[in-house]
Amino acid sequence: MNTLLGRKLGMTQIYLENGLSVPVTVVEAGPCEIVQVKKHAVDGYNAVQLGFDVVTMKNINKPERGHQQKYAKDLYRILKEVRVQDESFESGTIFTVEMFKEGEFLDVTATTKGKGFAGVMKRHHFRGGDATHGSMFHREPGSIGSSAYPSRVLKNKKLPGHMGAKRVTVKNLKVIAVKPEANLLFLKGALPGATGSLVFVNKK
Repeated sequence: MNTLLGRKLGMTQIYLENGLSVPVTVVEAGPCEIVQVKKHAVDGYNAVQLGFDVVTMKNINKPERGHQQKYAKDLYRILKEVRVQDESFESGTIFTVEMFKEGEFLDVTATTKGKGFAGVMKRHHFRGGDATHGSMFHREPGSIGSSAYPSRVLKNKKLPGHMGAKRVTVKNLKVIAVKPEANLLFLKGALPGATGSLVFVNKK
């Protein structure tokens, strides 16, 4: 298993032995239990369903409760499916942050903060026009189409629209520290998403 579910807790800094301070993102990674194992012979592909964030029985609906009680030891708020290569996994197996070691590099996948509808200056970093002297061109995108040919706006033109709320993977984040007793992972640099959002920590 190379993937662990976690929650972004925020950023801080850690001082190394040489006195340098390193900006780190704190992630509460795991523990994650295998709730269900999907096999190629039955489901057409190999995968495991991971459970994260234990909840009480009153905080989960009956269909979800019945599904989890059939396979898992606890009840979880979040269930996510992860593809695997083999079928050697079993329901009830628990993975913790101890699977990661200090100094190794990880890939983290998360959903970025949603910014709503944004113009071209914020969304695509357009320079914009003069702000004074009657230019009448301040924050607009400018000319976007051709005249006689092809008489339409070409695809993939940078225009205003929905910004953020996309699934993004940041690669090669160095593990600065691991605290198994608190299920904490300290990764160098920043992660996408808001504080408290779900992240996928992937071992390379």
